Amino acid sequence: MEKQDTARWLCRYRLSKYREDIGSYRGREAEFHDRFKPYEVIEGEGNCLLNSGINEMWDLITGEVSGSGYIFDNAAAQIGVGDSSTAADPSQTDLQAATNKTYKGMESGYPTSTSQKATFKASFGDSDANYAWNEWVVKQSTSAKCLNRKVESLGTKSSGTWTLEVSITLS
Repeated sequence: MEKQDTARWLCRYRLSKYREDIGSYRGREAEFHDRFKPYEVIEGEGNCLLNSGINEMWDLITGEVSGSGYIFDNAAAQIGVGDSSTAADPSQTDLQAATNKTYKGMESGYPTSTSQKATFKASFGDSDANYAWNEWVVKQSTSAKCLNRKVESLGTKSSGTWTLEVSITLS
């Protein structure tokens, strides 16, 4: 009998859209989310794990790389959004948008790691990323390595705050 090992990568995301600007709440984002309610919430699953992200994870696990220039912590993890609708492919290394792309750092307290899951959360304020949101990535800002990429039309932002939360579970 042949034995086969399996692993599962499950990505879930939630986009919360607010009319209010989060700008004056930076560093106190939880207060913003408690005070204001989103006018729309979009949730979904799935993404494309990128080869460069896989290699970065193995390099971190084996010690090939280490330190703040490689870890996905509060100071270096980002979520990027762009307007490209180019299909996701594991060989891609970043957002595919030519000009309309924006990266934002983590909200206070993110990313988190519990129960085989990492959760990343970034907010794009009133003047950030005001264009069609067709793609997103989770990125390490120093090494510029992206873990994943998702292509899906999430709407066109023109003002207010859009908060994207990405949870990745390995099992």
